[in-house]
Amino acid sequence: MSKEKKFLTCDGNQAAAHISYMFSEVAAIYPITPSSTMAEYVDEWAAAGRKNIFGETVLVEEMQSEAGAAGAVHGSLQAGALTTTYTASQGLLLMIPNMYKIAGENLPCVFHVSARTLASHALCIFGDHQDVMSTRQTGFAMLCEGSVQEVMDLAGVAHLSTLTARVPFVNFFDGFRTSHEIQKIEMLEADDLAPLIDQEALAEFRARALNPEKPVARGMAENPDHFFQHREACNNYYDAVPAIVENYMNKISEITGRKYGLFNYYGDPEAERVIIAMGSVTQAAQEAIDYLMSKGEKVGLVAVHLYRPFSAKHFLAAVPSTVKRIAVLDRTKEPGATGEPLYLDVKDCFYGKENAPVIVGGRYGLGSKDTTPAQILAVYENLALPEPKNQFTIGIVDDVTFTSLPQKEEIALGGEGVFEAKFYGLGADGTVGANKNSVKIIGDNTNKYCQAYFSYDSKKSGGFTCSHLRFGDTPIRSTYLVTTPNFVACHVQAYLHMYDVTRGLRPNGTFLLNTVWTGEELAKHLPNKVKKYFAKNNITVYYINATQIAQEIGLGNRTNTILQSAFFRITEVIPVDLAVEQMKKFIVKSYGKKGEDVVNKNYAAVDRGGEYQKLTVDPAWAELPDDPTVVNNDPAFINELVRPINAQDGDLLPVSAFKDNADGTWQQGTARYEKRGVATFVPEWNLNNCIQCNKCAYVCPHAAIRPFVLTGDELAAAPFGENDTLPAIGKSFTGMRFIQQVDVLDCLGCGNCADVCPGKKGEKALVMKPLETQLDIQKNWDYCVEKVASKQNLVDIKSNVKNSQFATPLFEFSGACSGCGETPYVKLISQLFGDREMVANATGCSSIYSGSVPSTPYTTNEKGHGPAWANSLFEDFCEFGLGMTLAHEKMVKRIEGIMAEVAASDAPADFKAACAEWVEAKDSAEGSRAAADKLIPMIEAGKDKCDLCARLDLVKNHLTKRSQWIIGGDGASYDIGFGGLDHVIASGKNVNILVLDTEVYSNTGGQASKATPLGAIAKFAASGKRVRKKDLGLIASTYGYVYVAQVAMGADQAQTLKAIREAEAYNGPSVIIAYAPCINHGLKAGMGKSQAEEAAAVECGYWHLWRYNPELEKEGKNPFTLDSKEPNWDNFKKFLKGEVRYASVMKQFPNEAEELFQAAMENAQWRYNNYRRLALQQWGQNPENLTK
Repeated sequence: MSKEKKFLTCDGNQAAAHISYMFSEVAAIYPITPSSTMAEYVDEWAAAGRKNIFGETVLVEEMQSEAGAAGAVHGSLQAGALTTTYTASQGLLLMIPNMYKIAGENLPCVFHVSARTLASHALCIFGDHQDVMSTRQTGFAMLCEGSVQEVMDLAGVAHLSTLTARVPFVNFFDGFRTSHEIQKIEMLEADDLAPLIDQEALAEFRARALNPEKPVARGMAENPDHFFQHREACNNYYDAVPAIVENYMNKISEITGRKYGLFNYYGDPEAERVIIAMGSVTQAAQEAIDYLMSKGEKVGLVAVHLYRPFSAKHFLAAVPSTVKRIAVLDRTKEPGATGEPLYLDVKDCFYGKENAPVIVGGRYGLGSKDTTPAQILAVYENLALPEPKNQFTIGIVDDVTFTSLPQKEEIALGGEGVFEAKFYGLGADGTVGANKNSVKIIGDNTNKYCQAYFSYDSKKSGGFTCSHLRFGDTPIRSTYLVTTPNFVACHVQAYLHMYDVTRGLRPNGTFLLNTVWTGEELAKHLPNKVKKYFAKNNITVYYINATQIAQEIGLGNRTNTILQSAFFRITEVIPVDLAVEQMKKFIVKSYGKKGEDVVNKNYAAVDRGGEYQKLTVDPAWAELPDDPTVVNNDPAFINELVRPINAQDGDLLPVSAFKDNADGTWQQGTARYEKRGVATFVPEWNLNNCIQCNKCAYVCPHAAIRPFVLTGDELAAAPFGENDTLPAIGKSFTGMRFIQQVDVLDCLGCGNCADVCPGKKGEKALVMKPLETQLDIQKNWDYCVEKVASKQNLVDIKSNVKNSQFATPLFEFSGACSGCGETPYVKLISQLFGDREMVANATGCSSIYSGSVPSTPYTTNEKGHGPAWANSLFEDFCEFGLGMTLAHEKMVKRIEGIMAEVAASDAPADFKAACAEWVEAKDSAEGSRAAADKLIPMIEAGKDKCDLCARLDLVKNHLTKRSQWIIGGDGASYDIGFGGLDHVIASGKNVNILVLDTEVYSNTGGQASKATPLGAIAKFAASGKRVRKKDLGLIASTYGYVYVAQVAMGADQAQTLKAIREAEAYNGPSVIIAYAPCINHGLKAGMGKSQAEEAAAVECGYWHLWRYNPELEKEGKNPFTLDSKEPNWDNFKKFLKGEVRYASVMKQFPNEAEELFQAAMENAQWRYNNYRRLALQQWGQNPENLTK
C-alpha cells in the first residue's frame, strides 16, 4: 500500500528550511533578504523542540556577519558536525573566502541560497542569479530548483549528495519568485529521507573531524614546488558528483513519482528550437511550450538542475538530437564578457561537434523583472529567424544598444479553470498577511492547488503592496504576476487615482473597494477611467468601509481581517461557514502571542466582513469622457521618470530613460512630488491651544507638520487670513504671524505630533481628524512651502528645540513607517547641518527610506544646497564615510597650497584678502561658508584668464567645511560593521556616527542583534535573548578622544539637540546612539506613541541618557555626564509588557518569562549604576591624593 500523500501550503524558503532541518546539527546564520526566513524557521523549530533525523534539535548560532557565519560553518564542519547556513547576495559574497576553504578541504555541507541581485549601480533586494554565479569558481557543487515543489524534492538531494561526494553544495532557487511564492505542494518527511543517508560516508566524516585524541593539522601553507600538484588531487571527487546526484535524484523520483534528472527536458521529443534555462523561468516556459505545441510547433526546454559540476555528457543526452537552434537564458549580467555563464557552458558542450546547432544567448529577469510566457514566445520567434539575435534581452525595451527582442502582447496561458485575484494594499495594513492565510486556508481545506506571490515597493510599512493569488485544480506553473484577474480588491481608496487598479480585470469580473464613501457619493468620486471600465466590462462592484469598522472594533488601521472576510463571502471560493471557521483558526495562530484582546477584536472583524454593499454600475458610464489631464510645471525628470515609477509603470520605461544616469545617480528632493494621501487620520491645528513650542514638528517622522512665520506681505497673498494665524512669539519675529501647517497628503497619520503636544490647560492644539475633512488645507501648505521664505536666519537654530524647527528640514516625506522612531533624528541633523552635510549610509532601514528609487527624501534649500547621500554596503558604512572625509581633507590641503601661491602672487588685493579670510576660517562651518560665498564669484570670474583661479575652480566645492555623517542601525554598528566603526573612531578623524538603535535588525524583519537586550524575543532569539546588550557607547568612550552620547528624543528633546550639537562641533570622532522604537517591537499602544515609548523607556530605567565629551577633560572636568534622572524601577516590567517582543515571552515561555524579566531589570540596574559611578568620578585629581 503506497504511502498517503501529505500536502503543505508553504513558500520556497519554508520548503528548504524543512528539508535542511532534517539533515543539520548546527546552523550558523546571519539575516539577509530574501533568505532570512529559512534561518528563522530553523530557529523557531529548534526553540519548539522539533527533532532532526538524528533525534535532536538543531543548534542555531547567529553570527555578526555572513563572513562570520561562513567561518563558524567551516569550524563546525572541521569539528565533525553537519552544518548548514542560509544566505544571498552580498552575504554570499562575504562567504566566498571560506567557501574556497570548505571546498578545498572536501567538507560536506549545504549553503541554501535564495538567489538575489548584487548591488552595482544600485541596491536591489530582488531576485536573479548574479550572486550564485559569483561563486561558481569556489569548488562548490551547485544545484538549482525552479519551483517550491522542486525545492522540497531536491534540497534533500544536495544534503545526501554532499555526504557521499565530499563536495560542498550551494542549493539555490530564485529569490522572491520561489523563496516567497506560496504553493500547495507535496511534503517529504524525515522517514522518507532518513533511509537514503550514506551512513558509511557519515561515519567517515565524523572520523575525519579534528580531534586532540588523534591530532592532525589542516589549513597548512604550501610552496610553489608542490601546491599545483596537490590542488589537482581533488579532481576525482568532482568527476564523481554527477553520478552521485543522479543516483539520489532517481531515489527521490521513486518516492515522489516526479522524474528528476541533472537536466530535465520538456517539450516535443523532436524539437528543432530549444531553450536552455534554470530557475523559476522554466515553469513559465512550460506554459509557452504547451501553447506552441498545440499549434504544431516543435519546441522544447532543457531545465538545468546540477549546474556545477556541469556534466556535458548528461546535458547532451537531454537535448533532442533534432535540435537546430538553441537559446540559452541567463538571469545574470557579466559586463565585458563574450556571454553569460550558462550560455558559455552550453557553447562549450557543442564546440567541435558535427552539425552543431546555432546557439544564441540572452538575459532576462534581472532584479526579479517579471518573465512571462509572452516573453518566452518571443525567444522562440527569435530562434525561427534566418539569423537569430545573439546577446538579446527580453522583458525590457532597449532603445540604446538595441539588445531587446520585440515585445509581444500578454496572453493568459495559466490553464483552464484557474481563478486569479489581486489585492492592492498598504504596507503594514495586514493585507499581505491576510492573503497568506487565505491561500493556506484554501490549500489546506480543499483539493485545489494554490499560489500566492506578493509584490512591494521599497517603502517600509505604509508603502504599496499587491498580492497575487491563483487557485486551480492542477498544479500552477505561472511564475509571474497576475495580469488577468477575475477579482480585484483595492484596500486603499487613494489608489484609485494613483494606480491603474482595474488593468487586466476580466470581463464579468468582481471589484471590491475599501472606501469611506457610499452610494452616489462613491460614484461621484470614482475616476471616469474606472467607471468606464466597470461599465464596458460588466464588472460587479462591491464596497465596504473597513476603515470605520476597524476603528469601531479597536483595530486602528488594520483592515485586513475585515477585507479578507469580505473576499471569502463575495467569491465563495470555499463555503462561507468553513472560511469563517478557518479564518478564526488562523487568527489564533497569527495573533495568539499578542493576547486574547487582539484575538477577539479580529474575531469581530471576521463577523463584520459581510457589511459590504453593491454599487450600481450605470451603463452610461461606458460613454464618459476621459479624466482631465493634470497639467504641471514639474521638472522633466519628475514627469518622465519619477511619476511613471510611482504609478507602478516602471516596467514600461525604456533603457534610454536611464542613459544619462547609468551610474545610478538620482536627483534629490523627489519625495515631495508623491503626495499620496494614504493616511486615515491627520492632525488638525487649533491655534487657540497652541503655545508655539514646535514640539510637534520636532518629532514628526515625515516632516509633514512645520511652523511658518509670515511677514505682512506673505500673509496678504496667502490663501488663509490673519485669523488663521497667531502673533509670532520672539523678538526676532516682531510684527510677523505664526502658523503650524500640516501637509495632509504626505502625512502618514501616526499621531505622534498630537501625542506630544502640551496644548493649553489640558486642551491640545492638535487633534487627529479624518483625512477627508482636512483636504482643503493642503493649499495652505503648498503656499507656505512655495511662497513663504525661511526665517531660520533670524534665530539661532541650534540653541533650543523651538528654534531648530524654524530651519527647513532637508529630509522630508521618506518611505519610513508611520511613527518611525529613527527619522526624527535624521531630519533634525538635516535641519542643523544639511546645507553642508555628507551622508554615508549603511544598508538597512535607513538606506531604504533614504534612497529608494524613485523617492529621495533628502532635498535642497533655496540656494540649492543640501545633503549629499550615498550608500555603499551593510558592512563598510563607517569606512565609506571615512573615505569621504579623507577626500575632503585632501582637497582642502590642495586649496591651502593654492592659497599660499595666491598670497605670493601679484593677484588683485581683494582676491588675496578673500583667500586669506578663507584660510583663517576654513575650520569654521559658518566662517568657511561666508568666505566661500565671497570667493566663488571671484574664482568663476577669473578662471578663464587666471591659472590659480582655474585650479581653484576645480575644487571650489570643498571650500565650505563639510559635516560628515555616517548613519546606520544597530545591526550595522554593533555587529557586521563594528570592526569598521571601531577603526574609524580610532583614527581620530572628524566624523559623526549616528547609530539608530532599534535593538533588532529592522530592515530584514526583526532579527536579534548584539543591541537586543536580555529577555527580548526576536527572530534568531525565539525563546528570548539570554545575554545582555552590548554597551557600544561605553566601548567607544574608552578611547578617551571620542565624543559619545546616548539619546532618546521622546524622553528629553533638549538633551538630544544638545548632544547632536556638541557631537558635530567636536573636532574629532563622535558616536550618537539614538533609541528608536520600531514596528518590530510590537508597541501595544501603537507607533503613534513611539515618542511616548522613548520617554517611558528612560523613566523606568530601560534606556539611559548620557554624554561623554572629551572637551570637558581638557578643562579638568569629568567628561561623563549622566543626563537621566533616577529611574522609577517599579515601572520597568510594566514597560516590558507593553511591547509584544517581551510580552510574547510570557505567552510562549511562561515558566521562564518572570526569570528573564527580572534578569533584564537587574541588568538595566547594573548598567545604570555603572553610569552613576562614572558620573561621580573625581576627575582631574591625582589618585594618590584620593587614597591618603
